[in-house]
Amino acid sequence: MKSDNSEELLPIVEEDGHIIGAATRGECHGGSKLLHPVVHLHVFDREGRLYLQRRPLWKDMQPGKWDTAVGGHVDLGEDVETALKREAREELGLTDFVPVYLRSYVFESDRERELVNAYKTSVDAVPQPSDELDGGRFWTSAEIRDAIGKGILTPNFEKEFTAIFG
Repeated sequence: MKSDNSEELLPIVEEDGHIIGAATRGECHGGSKLLHPVVHLHVFDREGRLYLQRRPLWKDMQPGKWDTAVGGHVDLGEDVETALKREAREELGLTDFVPVYLRSYVFESDRERELVNAYKTSVDAVPQPSDELDGGRFWTSAEIRDAIGKGILTPNFEKEFTAIFG
């Protein structure tokens, strides 16, 4: 069975994104609350529907829940834009897209703290989820709002969607 690489090295950052160290994924997700950067890409179709990925059951965080179309860690030595393009390619096969910066913020759960760098884009083609995901589909705003608070979506997606898109 697949699993996340708990030994993967991630940068540790201050809230402004300044790198102050490094730690393993296992340390970052194990309750240390070490702030580490991630990227999120919200993928819309031309009809205004938002693509969500379903997280595989083998993920160490929020398995089986619906989440932002693209989400992943910024690797040690990698900048945010490079991480965004890498994750979009790895997760959905997206290579030709124009990311629009939305905002950066700190998300904290009971196990971790992330410096989220959120972007959006629009696509003409249906994304092709890789085996890193358990599929995905486009959702209307009404479907997303109806799912909020029901344990279907990840808590961080719910907070981000509400804060950015109302």
